[in-house]
This record gives sequence, C-alpha cells and structure tokens, in this order.
Amino acid sequence: MKPYVICLMHSSLDGRTHPSRWRPKGAGTDWFEKIHEELGGDAWVIGRVTGSEFAKGKPYPATTGETFPRQNWFARRDAKTYGVVLDAHGKIGWGRSDIGGDPIVVVLSESVPDSHLAGLRGEGVSYIFAGKSEIDLVLALNILNRELGVKRLLVEGGGVANGAFLRAGLIDEFNLILSPAIDGAKGAPFVFDSTEADGDKRAPLTAMTLENVRELGGGVLLLRYLIKNDPQGAAG
Repeated sequence: MKPYVICLMHSSLDGRTHPSRWRPKGAGTDWFEKIHEELGGDAWVIGRVTGSEFAKGKPYPATTGETFPRQNWFARRDAKTYGVVLDAHGKIGWGRSDIGGDPIVVVLSESVPDSHLAGLRGEGVSYIFAGKSEIDLVLALNILNRELGVKRLLVEGGGVANGAFLRAGLIDEFNLILSPAIDGAKGAPFVFDSTEADGDKRAPLTAMTLENVRELGGGVLLLRYLIKNDPQGAAG
C-alpha cells in the first residue's frame, strides 16, 4: 500500500533551493524544520546528492569476503520516524546510523556490491532493495509501508529526487515555503528537476488545488496544494 506522500520544499521566488545564494540573505530560512515537524511524517526521504551532505564516512571498501542475499535488512524497526535515502548504486559511506535521531534506511538497487552491504551492516544502517539496477519508487514505498508501517512520507529533495516522485505520479500534496528572496544565477538546483535521461518526461499531473496560504511572517508564505494524478499515466 502506498503511503500518503507530501513534498515539502523551501525556495526563493525563482524556485531555487540553496538559501546561501539568496539575496537578501536569511529570508525565512529557519522555517523548514518547523513545518517538517508540523507535517508529522512517519518517514522522510531525500536523494543521493542531498544524502551525501549528511554523510560523515568514507566510501566503503571495494571488496569483501562476505556475500549477502538481496533481501531487505533492518537494524531497527521501532523508530517513530525514519530517514530514507535513495542511493541506487551504493555511493554513500555513512559513518553514522541516524540523521537527527531518525534511523537511516537506504533504498538500493540489486546491483550494489556485497562490500557496500557489509559497510552498511557494520554501521547499523538499514537498507531495502527496490529494483534490479535502478530504483522503482512504487516498490520502495510499498516496502516502507509493509515493513516499517510508513503511512505518511515527506519527500524533501533534492530537485532530481522530487522530480522522480512527481513524474511517477506519487505526490499527493505539495507544501512550499516561499521566501521573499531571489537567486537569479545559473547553476542552482530547482524545487523539481530531472536527469538528462528524464528531461523530456512529463508528470501525470491533472490538477493542483490550493488548499491554504499561510503567512509565516517577514513576507514568507506557506503554500499548500493538493495534487491529482492521472492513474493511467502514473507509475504502478
């Protein structure tokens, strides 16, 4: 069963997501964690690039004498909230087992080497498999629901991960914290983005309904949209 999926992002007026580049500086940048807590997800998910920013370790050894079945492995199943990271090819060496107290669960493809699985197990990092060589997001969400009881999932970037969920027709609600600031330069990530391979794919969005506009102060707005997807165009 698919969890209810909420995308939460914070952006400048031109849709960019790196506050350090915004001008004027410091425009409402303390709101993300507050809204994150208010939304009350059972888990939150980020992509590999964003996940790498939280990593404290080095890549795991390239070889191991051990072999592991391509089966889901959980260090913990009793957490209130989980931090889920999409890392299809096993690039991140964690050096930690949680982010802000939330146990890490890595979503892998079956192409990941045994040495990476040994590294994850050694650090107490849970992992699930969702796809042979690339991540099947529908399968990943079903596993999170079935194995960890995730019923409410927050999708929180980066832009490529957000875009993948959007194009798969999996986002039910979009909450955007909009700051009175401009980036205005090339190279900054957007709220929704894609890889080159997915650049021509369009999301199966059929409607967005503005449910609420909330003034957070200092010109910062929280926009809440409900999203309707075409079930024929959505993945799964």
